[in-house]
Amino acid sequence: MSENVVHLHKPTDPPTNDAAPTVLTVVPDALPAAPIPLWVRSGRAVKTVVTHETTKTTARAVARHGLYTFNGGRIVARRTWDGKTGARYERMIRTAEAAGNLETAEEWEERLQRFRAARHHRRMDLLHSPVEAAKGIAVGTGVSIGVLVALGVVMAINNHDVTDVITPLKATIDFIALLIRIVQVVWGPALTIGPFLALLALWTVGSKQQAAPQWALPANVRSGEGEPITPSIVVKALRDLGVPALRNAIKEMGDAGASMLGPIRIAGCGVEVDVTLPSGVATNEVQAKRRKLAENLTRHEHEVFITIPEAARTVRLWIADSGALDEPIGPSPLVTDETMTANYKTGKAPWGQDLRGDAAAISLYQRHLLVTGLSNQGKTAALRALALWLALDRNVQFWIADLKGIGDWAVFEGIAKMLIEGPSDDHCIQATEMVEDAVEEMNHRIEAQRRDPSIVFPPLIVLVDEAQKAFMCPAKGEDKRPYGGSKATSRYFMAVREIHNQGRAVDVLMWQGTQDPTDQNLPKLVREGAHTRASLVVGTESQAEMALGAKAVNAGAAPHLLRQGLDKGTLVVASDGIAIPAGQSSITVRTHFIDDEPAAEIAARAKALRDGVATLRAVDRGEERDALADVAAVLGDASRLRTNEVLKRLHALDPGTYGDQWTNDRLKSLLEEHGEEPKKSHGVMVVHRDHVLRALANRDAEGSASAAE
Repeated sequence: MSENVVHLHKPTDPPTNDAAPTVLTVVPDALPAAPIPLWVRSGRAVKTVVTHETTKTTARAVARHGLYTFNGGRIVARRTWDGKTGARYERMIRTAEAAGNLETAEEWEERLQRFRAARHHRRMDLLHSPVEAAKGIAVGTGVSIGVLVALGVVMAINNHDVTDVITPLKATIDFIALLIRIVQVVWGPALTIGPFLALLALWTVGSKQQAAPQWALPANVRSGEGEPITPSIVVKALRDLGVPALRNAIKEMGDAGASMLGPIRIAGCGVEVDVTLPSGVATNEVQAKRRKLAENLTRHEHEVFITIPEAARTVRLWIADSGALDEPIGPSPLVTDETMTANYKTGKAPWGQDLRGDAAAISLYQRHLLVTGLSNQGKTAALRALALWLALDRNVQFWIADLKGIGDWAVFEGIAKMLIEGPSDDHCIQATEMVEDAVEEMNHRIEAQRRDPSIVFPPLIVLVDEAQKAFMCPAKGEDKRPYGGSKATSRYFMAVREIHNQGRAVDVLMWQGTQDPTDQNLPKLVREGAHTRASLVVGTESQAEMALGAKAVNAGAAPHLLRQGLDKGTLVVASDGIAIPAGQSSITVRTHFIDDEPAAEIAARAKALRDGVATLRAVDRGEERDALADVAAVLGDASRLRTNEVLKRLHALDPGTYGDQWTNDRLKSLLEEHGEEPKKSHGVMVVHRDHVLRALANRDAEGSASAAE
């Protein structure tokens, strides 16, 4: 007998014969997965519980608080031992000997001898103290009973009751009995609670000292956020610095290196500590490890500053609070205080804040200024902030050349007597001629002061921003002398050098801002002629030395370690015009940023203090005028004129040439050069036409004689 096969799924290939039977195929289900053994599931659960963050946090907390108590007991025991024995003095002696400081070792040895003598004296007193104590107790008891009985007699006489004689004595006995009962009641709970209070005290000591391993400390402390700087942390950071001599010396010190440290002082947004290095360790070895030291202190490199104070073999560490240097310092007082004025001679410009958070103000009196750094780091803003403050002194004059030419100094329109703006070679030529005019003005002032030492001139600030363009200018004049360069033939270089040499004496001051300093765009003689040198971030240590000088850099000044883009406006300043901590050669200042709008408001206040200044936009270097011939021309047919009237006519003839720099002394000097001078007439200085014509004739005669020769 045959059976038909029925398929349970549809065939993929349809049958060729319509009469073919349908075949069904039964496909069995897949076998169920084998069950996971209990021990595997239990292991996974245990692993999940053990590795869970909550479990780790709990375990760390338990370990941390237990170690706080245990190590707190160790700290208390050591303090007690130090207080009762001479161990502290012996440690100090060993430390001083390891550091090679024999004088300190001898001093501590003397202290140890005095401590031992005092301790021996106390112990000898204990031999006699029981007898003295017994006598004292007996006498005290007798006196007390006598006083109480006397008091009772007084009460009995007053109350006419003889029993009152013992009333005070009885009351005292009852009070003592009450105290005994109180002690009996409290004694039991005190014995129970006392150990817990003692453990709590030990835990408090350990927690304040953070006496636990790093892995057991909270996450924010392990990551260094807000971690307090303690002596142990500083010593450990120095020990792990990678300086073998320092590490070995710390190991040999009985106090584990604590004696190297001075007091840790709060200094602004951080702390400051002096470290006296042991013998055999140089200060530059620690300076060279700044990044590693910062990381050992759980800080970023820019948050640790190492300077060299006056004390020998000492480094001064300033350690910022985490993230504090990334916070803004607030607006300038020039912006917030609309009543602020300036005084060139006695005042100080509010420039910013130092790292301690104290106001950093700088004196500009008779100081040439140089500000340098990489591009777009705040150089112009730092210079302009000083100039805006000084503009609030109405007596100060400004000649400004902005060789960037994007309007940073446009607010000085109406304040500066000369304002050159532009980056081209023509603008560099005009800036050079402006500085040369300043040299001429300086020479006239010197000559006038030589004749009259009491004369006082208004301060003249000659400011060139982006001065590297003037030094690098390839143009040459008609005499083939280059405008730029760093040789004796360079017109800009030599003009700046002359102002640096003599301008301070007559208040003609040179301010320069330059970027990315090199020997080509900032010659050595020019940068060393500045009294105040400030540097923003620069690329290399050699550039830092160009900006501030080798002495400042060797003493810890490090503008090359500032962060480009992040430390905008942060300057390292070397100057005697700003308060620098004792023993340091520089100070780091975070300057206030004054934006264009508030700068324009400050400039408006400065303009209001002045009578009106016509700002020249270019230096007129046309045909040089003949001053003597011009004097003759303005005299006209007059036989004589007052010198003041002559000066007014000269100014009207050519304001650019005969400006405010022309004074009575300059006019007198002009005539004396040709054998004539102004005379007094009825007590007033006058210029005689005959004298001027004679001076012209004498000059022409001398010129003819020179030509004939």
